[in-house]
This record gives sequence, C-alpha cells and structure tokens, in this order.
Amino acid sequence: MEVAILVGIVIIVAAVFDFTNGFHDAANAIATSVATRALTPRVALTMAAIMNFIGALLGTAVAETIGSGIIHPPEGQSGLLIVLAGLLGAITWNLITWWFGLPSSSSHALIGALCGAGVAASIQVHWDVITTKVIIPMFLSPFVGFLIAFVAMKIVLKIFANFTYHRTMKGFRIAQTISAAGMALGHGLQDAQKTMGVVVLALVAGGYHEGTSIPLWVKVGAAACISLGTYTGGWRIMKTLGRKVIDLDPARGFVAESVAAMVLYSTAYVWHAPISTTHTITTAIMGVGATKRISAVRWGVAGNIVVAWFLTLPAAGLSAALLYWVLNIMF
Repeated sequence: MEVAILVGIVIIVAAVFDFTNGFHDAANAIATSVATRALTPRVALTMAAIMNFIGALLGTAVAETIGSGIIHPPEGQSGLLIVLAGLLGAITWNLITWWFGLPSSSSHALIGALCGAGVAASIQVHWDVITTKVIIPMFLSPFVGFLIAFVAMKIVLKIFANFTYHRTMKGFRIAQTISAAGMALGHGLQDAQKTMGVVVLALVAGGYHEGTSIPLWVKVGAAACISLGTYTGGWRIMKTLGRKVIDLDPARGFVAESVAAMVLYSTAYVWHAPISTTHTITTAIMGVGATKRISAVRWGVAGNIVVAWFLTLPAAGLSAALLYWVLNIMF
C-alpha cells in the first residue's frame, strides 16, 4: 500500500479515536451538573462541546509530549502501521470500558496502546518519559484531586454553615454552569491534544512533516472531532459518575468540577503531562463525597473504577500489540 494512502487511513482512524474520546469522556465534564439538575443533559452536552473545541486550541504542550516523547516510529509503512495499531488498540479499550460504563482513561489507553505497538515492533519506547509524564501523574493526580476536593469542600461547608440550605444550593446550581464549562475547557485542553500528537506522529512517519509543531488544520480537526463526540454523549459513564459513586448536591458538584479543572490546567501548562481527566474528576467526586461520611462514597463502585484504571495501560498495550501483528500480516 502506498504511504500516502496509509497516512490518510491513520488520520481517519485518529479522528475516530478523537470522537470516541469525546463521547467516552463527555461524562467527565457534565455528569455532576446533570446529576444535580444544574443543567439539562442536552444543554450540558452543547456547552461541553463548545468548550471542548475552545480548550483544544489553547495549547500544544501535551500534544508535543505524545508526538515525540512516547515512541519514535520509523518513516514509511512500518512506522505508520505502529501508529495505526496504537490507535486501534486505544479505540478497542475505549469501547470495552464504555460498554461496561467504566470511566477509564482514554489518555492512558492511547499511551498504553502506543507503547504496546512499539514493543511489538521492537522499536525504542521512552520509558523514562512514560514514568515521569504518565505513571507518576497517574498515581499522584487521583490523590491530589481527592485531597484538594475534600479540603475545599470542608471549607465551603464551614463558610456556608449558617446560610439557608435551599437558597445556597440554588446559588451553587447556577455556579455549576461556570465550573462545568471550566471542566469541559480543561478536557479539551488535555484530551484533544493527544490526538493532535498522534496525527503528527503519522505525518512524520509518512514524510509529510518535520519536528513536533502542530499544524493548524490538525488542531482544528482534532478540536472538531472531540467536540462532536462530546455532543453525542456517553450516557453509560455519565450515569456511573453522576449517580453511582455518591449522591451529589450542587455544592459538592461545583467543588468537584472546580478542583478537577484546576488540576487539568496546572498539569497541562506546568508539567506538560497528559493527565487523565477521568481520574481527576472521579477522585474529586469521591473527595467531596467523603465529607458527608466515609460510607457516603460507594466504595464498591469506586473499586471497580480503580481496577479499570490499572488495567488500562497493559490492556490497551496488549490490544495494540496483537493488532500490530495482524496489520503486518494484512499489509
């Protein structure tokens, strides 16, 4: 197969991954707002899609980490097959976890799949970058999200202890419109950039681009695909995050979204790390829920989510490795 055609196929598959990322992770941005009735589902999805698009255009640091820091596929068909296998492996894991309603990380699925394809192809995988930019944040961000959300919620409860409950909740329900928008902006900033990085990998492998800079058409395309996916909505995962982990009220929803958005911005701009929006918002929800009482968090559901987190990197990697071998036979 000609390299140009294979590059086109990889770009199309990357767009499909970006779309699945959007509908898989739509719940990250809006589940709490929908659960507390701050926003209707369709209004929430529309707002999230718009903010995803804007957020995707606000930076490229995470995209450059994905595009140059994980693997360096060789030029030509062999390199493009590695990238294609990585994308297909990530899509496979996204669809499996979406089907079971588990909020796993699309970011880690993509990174794990690229690593798996790289190992199967016997090319260099930058494990030092993966350790500092992926593994450490993977363990650190949930703890940070949980702790900050717990402390912030305690402060909010203390400040509003003597206020009228229903009026206070009405105010937080309005405020959730802003926090949900901030969360959706952070989702676009983090997750759309990962697809941009993969497209650049394919362009470099195909000989159509040099360096790690992100062309404008790649930015706009990735932003559009993730926004469309978000608008489609991931209802299965939204139900898990919005209802099954804890029973949310508007105040807790606002704090969880605000904390998660803050963590997403700081890691994108300061650490340049492809952090998981799923991990961040889920543990923030757990943190605000634990301020009620420890038993308010449904730890059985939370445990299933954590198991999916730990399985994501190796499972996506294994899927991509198998797909790489299949693609090699086909092409």
